[in-house]
Amino acid sequence: MTSEPLRTLFCVGNNQNFFDLPKAEIGPVWEATQEFLGALKAMDGVEVIGTMDDDAHMVGPSAGWPWTFYVLADVVDQPTVKAACNLLRTTMVGEYALWKYFTIEARMGRELTIRDDVEL
Repeated sequence: MTSEPLRTLFCVGNNQNFFDLPKAEIGPVWEATQEFLGALKAMDGVEVIGTMDDDAHMVGPSAGWPWTFYVLADVVDQPTVKAACNLLRTTMVGEYALWKYFTIEARMGRELTIRDDVEL
């Protein structure tokens, strides 16, 4: 086993429930989204490397690629990745969990490096 962290891309997409909201009711969803991102960044075993928002070039619900926004992080292990995804179930927007408005998928791998056994 390696002690290297899992390079993880959290892919998050708005769903139709978000777009069905009256514009005046979107604010609480954005506040909950910031709460989600803050909780993710504060998790033990998670080092956020960066984020990317694709909302200028992808408008409307995203049930898969392209996603609405992305978070790239180094994560200590798979249970921590699972717990990070679970934040959509536990972060609240009024009486609803954030997953009413967003979906999340995590892609896990390793940092791309050229292995020592590859001849250059």
